[in-house]
Amino acid sequence: MTEFSVLVDPSAWWPGFERRLRAAYGAVGYPEAAAEFSVGRMRDGIAEWTVSEILSAGTRVGFVAVTMEADTPTGRIGDLWVDAAHAGQGHERAARSWAEGWCAGQGATRVAVRLVEPDGLFADYPVRGQLRMRAITAAATPLDGVTARPMTPAEYPGWLAAENAAFAADIVRSGAMTPDEARRKADNAYTELIPQGLDTEDHSILVLEHAGARIGTGWLKHRHLPGVTFGFSLEIDEEHRGKGYGRAAMAVGERATVEAGDAALMFNVFGGNEVAMSLYTSAGYPVVEETRSIDLPPGTGALP
Repeated sequence: MTEFSVLVDPSAWWPGFERRLRAAYGAVGYPEAAAEFSVGRMRDGIAEWTVSEILSAGTRVGFVAVTMEADTPTGRIGDLWVDAAHAGQGHERAARSWAEGWCAGQGATRVAVRLVEPDGLFADYPVRGQLRMRAITAAATPLDGVTARPMTPAEYPGWLAAENAAFAADIVRSGAMTPDEARRKADNAYTELIPQGLDTEDHSILVLEHAGARIGTGWLKHRHLPGVTFGFSLEIDEEHRGKGYGRAAMAVGERATVEAGDAALMFNVFGGNEVAMSLYTSAGYPVVEETRSIDLPPGTGALP
């Protein structure tokens, strides 16, 4: 029988979790400095986590860690680990049920998990988002005559409104949030990310052109992680889609990454966007993290 005992002091859990996290980041190709930064950021946030031992006949066989996300009714499973000697004996499934019950007891209607490597235990949790990343060693050659220039102040308000609406719609389509939750998240995100608009430090907000005519836009944040540029969007305008410009837009992002002094480019793709997933795969951007979540059935109660 699997039992659970919440730890008052989680220090017995953290060193093993950190080792596993570092190993997973290394396996998927995170630059060393970016992995170190990500581990440190995780460490700073665990004060709000609840960590429980997983026990079998009084012997510790693993750990499960849970927390609640701020401002949404979403619980998160931060870690679920069973020692290899005790794997496959039902402890993993019991720990998942315990974690879902704990989240429900805190008022969660949804439970999410972030995976750095595949885990069949959460195969029935729908994919809500993926981080894709690859190393960029040299500035890409412009493809198909597509170039980029800085966005002008006159172009910025219309772009911002469209980006905000598209971001909220992507979140809703992925199933990660309700429309109201998604709108609030989008409003807060843009206020926090680009408070000075076009003058916000370390951001490139671009207009993509072909033969002197606009075909799309791009938005990248340099040094999002040490040595890593994050591509918030490289968007081809609707009337120009289907003409092969998607890969050319990514080449623009890769060139901007190198010119900013970063060594890797990362993108987020929302669940349900198979077109973008296929593009990133064909361009050599593997999945380095994946977020999955499930809605809890009504009446799910906290487990002891």
